[in-house]
Amino acid sequence: MVMRSTAGSPRAIGDAVRAWLDGLDDAQRRLATYPFESDERFVWAYTPEPARKGLALGAMRPVQRAAARAIVDAAASARGAEEIAAIIDLETVLGEIERAAGRPGWQRRDPARYWLAVFGEPGADEPWSWRIGGHHVAVQVTAAGGEVIAAAPSFLGANPAGAPDGTRTLPGEEDLARALLAALGPGERGRAVVATSAPADILTGNGRHAEVASVPVGVRHADLGGAARAALERLIRHYVDRARADVAEQTWARAVAPELGDVTFAWAGSDLPGRGHYYAVRGPQFVIEYDNTQDGANHVHAVWRELANDWGEDLLARHLAGDHPVGG
Repeated sequence: MVMRSTAGSPRAIGDAVRAWLDGLDDAQRRLATYPFESDERFVWAYTPEPARKGLALGAMRPVQRAAARAIVDAAASARGAEEIAAIIDLETVLGEIERAAGRPGWQRRDPARYWLAVFGEPGADEPWSWRIGGHHVAVQVTAAGGEVIAAAPSFLGANPAGAPDGTRTLPGEEDLARALLAALGPGERGRAVVATSAPADILTGNGRHAEVASVPVGVRHADLGGAARAALERLIRHYVDRARADVAEQTWARAVAPELGDVTFAWAGSDLPGRGHYYAVRGPQFVIEYDNTQDGANHVHAVWRELANDWGEDLLARHLAGDHPVGG
């Protein structure tokens, strides 16, 4: 399932969502749609749940699944869309690995078990949002006033991150962080490496608001040499650039650039490939977490969260108050 980004105006996402909804029957549409005010909008999970709210890919006809994929094409960058597709396809690989090992429950590894949901009326000036969720995919896009105001929270994972055929899923999240680690001088590295063992999973959780109290703080961007600063910026952009280009640039300008000097990088665990490791990038307005400890350090979790603007809550509040343009 290969997806290519077809980015146009910000309204392209709303057009794609409306096209998908228009192709659903009444029963499917009831499963797929919610009021924008629904608490379900803040339900966000990346584990292999038995079922999710929304309409599953497996409950769609082929033409409906193609329309669902077109939403991802419109909402994500080319790389982001391909990563989502690869993660979904990876369920077949994982299921076969678990079946061959005699592991109970391998049947739940199914690329049909990803759910789409829409909150509010897509494309309208009033707020609305779209979500895709399933094992290792939890992506939310929120819009208001004809503008995308948030592409957060955004979680992508991979198991196996390195497949038996040598294919790697989400390699950039690891490779760019290792390049940054290698660019650190001895003093910088001493501040960045905060523990010799990695936590078992990301620490921010999957609640409505990211839990950052236990997320480590490492070395500041402002205290790095030029090569390490550039490496840290490339790592942050890799996460921001999951979204389509215009949304990514707005996110960088709003959430990253104003306080870039205060952004920190922390590493925990081994620096050897194939051994458990973790890192966190913390800024005043965002947090990135990456964890690869499970299944012989071949199981990646990687999350981008905006501390005040997950689900567009900060910009939406300003928009509704009438004192801030939603795209600013």
